[in-house]
Parts: sequence; C-alpha cells; structure tokens
Amino acid sequence: MARYEQIADALRHGIRTGRLRPGERLPAEDRLAVRYRTSVPTLQRALSELAAEGLIDKRHGVGTFVRTPRRRVERSSDRHQWEKDRARRPRAERLRTGATEHDTGLEVTDLAFHAEYCETKADEDLAGVFGVPVGTRLLERMYRTNCRGEDAPFALVNSYLVHDVVAANPDLLDAANEPWPGGTQNQLYTIGIELDRIEERITTRPPTGEEAEALGLEKGVSVILLRKICTGTDGRVVEVSDVRLPGDRTELVFTTPLTRW
Repeated sequence: MARYEQIADALRHGIRTGRLRPGERLPAEDRLAVRYRTSVPTLQRALSELAAEGLIDKRHGVGTFVRTPRRRVERSSDRHQWEKDRARRPRAERLRTGATEHDTGLEVTDLAFHAEYCETKADEDLAGVFGVPVGTRLLERMYRTNCRGEDAPFALVNSYLVHDVVAANPDLLDAANEPWPGGTQNQLYTIGIELDRIEERITTRPPTGEEAEALGLEKGVSVILLRKICTGTDGRVVEVSDVRLPGDRTELVFTTPLTRW
C-alpha cells in the first residue's frame, strides 16, 4: 500500500470511529506531514483522497475540516404504496407528513421546500413515454427540498404531467398550492386518476458541473438518475419524473415479496 493510502486510511478510521468529530479542524498540512513522517505533497494526496470521498472539506485560506455528514435518504420500494394509501385520507392527516419525511425520518418543520411550475412541450423522449404527439403541452414541475441548516437539496426533481389532463383541476396548475398535502397521488385523485403501477429506471453517471454545485457533490461522487413512470388504472402514463440524487447520501432499498411454492 502506498504511503499516501496508509495516511488516508488512518485519517479515515479516525473520522469513522468518531475520534475526529464532524466540524473539527485538522492540523495544518505541514504539522500533519510531520506527524505522519511524510512529505507535504504525499500528505496532500492523502487529503485529496478523503475530500473525493466526501469525508473532509478543504476551505481555501481557512483550513481542512471533518465534513459534517448530510442527512441520508433511504428511498424504499414501499414508498409508493404508502403514498397511495394516504392519498384519500383527510387533509389534516395528509398535512402532517409527506414522502420526503417518509424517506428521511424528518418532520415537516425540519424541511425547506421549493417548487416552480412552467409550461413546456413534449420532446421525442417524453412524447414516447406518454404516448402523445411531439409538441404536446406539458406542465413541468421542479421540486427542491432540503433539510433546514443544509444548503444542498436531497434531490433535483423534474416532474411532467400532460397539461390538458391536469387542467381539469385549475389548482393543479399553480405552484403556490405546493407543498400539496398527499403529493402527486392526491393531486391525480382530485381529477379521478388512480395509479395502477409505478416503474422506476435507475442509472448513474458523473454529474454535470451544475448538478455538482446544486447537490453539493465532492469530486468523484456520482449522481443517481431515477426516471419514475406512473401509469393509471386505464393504462395511460399520467406522470413522468426525472430525479437526480446525490450518490454519497442516497440509499435505494428494494424489497421484492416472493410467491411461496
């Protein structure tokens, strides 16, 4: 094992065991180099490894700090049934919690929520998924939710609905009505749509510069791409969401019940 890897392992162990606490400032690089009996360039390479893993923050002109872990998100396969079960419940009950609270264990008061709506037209990709002509008018909804005290959202969400379908309830066209108690499944319920199934397709890739900045990703951390396709009981696709999730703090959990022999 190279010397810089040994140093990185030692510091990593200190962080993970709690000996080096979140927010703690590490000694200056020259002092750390003396402690580990190595050169400053070798020490810097070890720190670069830890920064790429999201374990430390190097702040120019200030110092190097143990990174305070951001809230992790566990997105489990039961979340959609949980949302459907509550879609028809009283408004007061729906107001108490939502999908993000379900995924993070946080309370409504712990979260800062932002939504923007705009009209767009279906490109070939979205038209093919919805089964509508290219150029069909869509309602695009952009959601960003973060834990209060953190500046990066849990995900970047772009949701698409066929405009003429949701226009049956004008309230669904106004972002001022967000966050909507009961989420999308309750919104669709108000216009007589029940979901039959939800398909999620997942891939990963390096983030764009814009995504890395928006999600607060360190160098080397991938973004998880999740496309959610919601189909109603009549067989029509009624919503498509493109979700970009930070790979360093998102866990996707899939539980598949198996039929017994």
